[in-house]
Amino acid sequence: MSKPISKPMPMSKPVSKPAPRPMSEPFADTPHVTARAPDFDHPRRPLVQLVGAILWPAFVAAGIASMVFFAFVDPIELGAMSFPDAHLSRELGYTLGFFMFWAVTTLSSLFSWILLRPASRFNRSRHSAP
Repeated sequence: MSKPISKPMPMSKPVSKPAPRPMSEPFADTPHVTARAPDFDHPRRPLVQLVGAILWPAFVAAGIASMVFFAFVDPIELGAMSFPDAHLSRELGYTLGFFMFWAVTTLSSLFSWILLRPASRFNRSRHSAP
């Protein structure tokens, strides 16, 4: 036979919430810590990998944009409106349109790459020890 429990289980104390801080000083009790950039930096990628990461998505997007654009626009009529004195063939119109779309989408990929580079490569002087 088991013995009956003679001591009651202790009850936990109620948790009191801290008083809300005024909005003018939301982090007044937080110690001021100066952040230092980590010494670890991502290794540089090979140039061919960077160029491929910019040009390949741009190539695919330019191909899709060319298909959609030229499904509705005839390059001969566009050439007649844009350059009435020059004779442009349909194939030349498709080629010029594709390279125009490729240039625009390459710039878009390039700007994305510039914005996504790690900041530690450019902020060394700001985070270096005095």
